[in-house]
Amino acid sequence: MRVAQPVDPAAAWLCPGQGSQYVGMASDWCATSAEARLALVEASDVLGFDLEHLIAAGPPEELADTYNQQPAVLAASVAILRAASSVLPQPAVVAGHSLGEYGALVAAGSLEYADALRLVRERGRLMKLAGERRPGGMAAVIGLADEVVEEVCAELEGVQIANYNSPGQVVIS
Repeated sequence: MRVAQPVDPAAAWLCPGQGSQYVGMASDWCATSAEARLALVEASDVLGFDLEHLIAAGPPEELADTYNQQPAVLAASVAILRAASSVLPQPAVVAGHSLGEYGALVAAGSLEYADALRLVRERGRLMKLAGERRPGGMAAVIGLADEVVEEVCAELEGVQIANYNSPGQVVIS
């Protein structure tokens, strides 16, 4: 049984969103933590395919497919969170960016890991389907004032603001 660490009011954990994936993510944690490895095994079991191997070995194109990428990023996040929870201060706050919200919900105990895996797998499937039905693209514009990006988009047919990530970072589609 693990002894719970006291909550540190100055600690926060942030879970990454889609696009942060890479072959081998969470590998260092899995090499030293049984809890991290078990999180990836559990993900593979819940989803019915070897997600653990895909995360560890790729191929990168298959990992980058949004259908796989979303559960892979979630699984890697949960693996790291489980391993880190015994060595890092317990956070007062957990948060996530876009897809990372699911990892934050799991970390907060608001959503069961298995349910989150199934949700993001379906989210990835639907996003992939939408992209196939209505092909397009997205790009993050970094370093320009929001107003400048808005003005340029207004002059371009079919280009619009998709998301305001932070001051100076706007996603267009």
